[in-house]
Amino acid sequence: MNYQNSLEFARQLDAEDSLSHFRKKFHIPTDTNNNELIYLCGNSLGLQPKTTSEYIQKELQDWAKLGVEGHTEGEHPWLPYHELLTKNMAKIVGAKPNEVVMMNTLTTNLHLMMVSFYQPTDKKYKIVIEADAFPSDKYAMESQLKFHGHDEKEGLILWKPREGEELCRFEDLEQILEKQGEEIALLMIGSTNYYSGQSYPLKKITGLGHKYNCKVGFDLAHGAGNIQPNLHET
Repeated sequence: MNYQNSLEFARQLDAEDSLSHFRKKFHIPTDTNNNELIYLCGNSLGLQPKTTSEYIQKELQDWAKLGVEGHTEGEHPWLPYHELLTKNMAKIVGAKPNEVVMMNTLTTNLHLMMVSFYQPTDKKYKIVIEADAFPSDKYAMESQLKFHGHDEKEGLILWKPREGEELCRFEDLEQILEKQGEEIALLMIGSTNYYSGQSYPLKKITGLGHKYNCKVGFDLAHGAGNIQPNLHET
């Protein structure tokens, strides 16, 4: 397809969009004149599905009728509730169901994962993230460095585009590891950069990190649902 920077071409794509009917399933905010807004903040908070209040009301009714027993009884017991979501999420991220769990929020999960997998030493403690990483990711990495007694400015290495360019080059990440691999404990990269939209080669990054005995983590918050990460193969 030959993409064109024109209003006519944009309207053509909208008309041919096989998923356009899903738009009707969401509440769309309006302006002061009650005109629907063009919503581009899905990376921060997605639009509310119109069925949301119905599903929440069902759980509130179970809470009212069952109290604490709602954890193990009712139509959808709360304790294993995450299992209802596992199969579909596994498809989205390209993993096996036994490799996936739905829990908590992004930054909380980053900290929980790093408690287990980020085990720095006095020499090998540095963390590589991409420049313009999602801010809360950067804050979490800085917090972990400080928690382990390291200076966050010395310990955080930015993989960034070259001057005059907008995208990160894999060969520049290779150079970072070649020069500082003995000091780097973790690569924490977004699968898709929320700022530029660049998607990174996850399998190549994983192989590169393991070559230098580094743990490798990916934040899929802006990639899952937009690209197919194929985590199991990564």
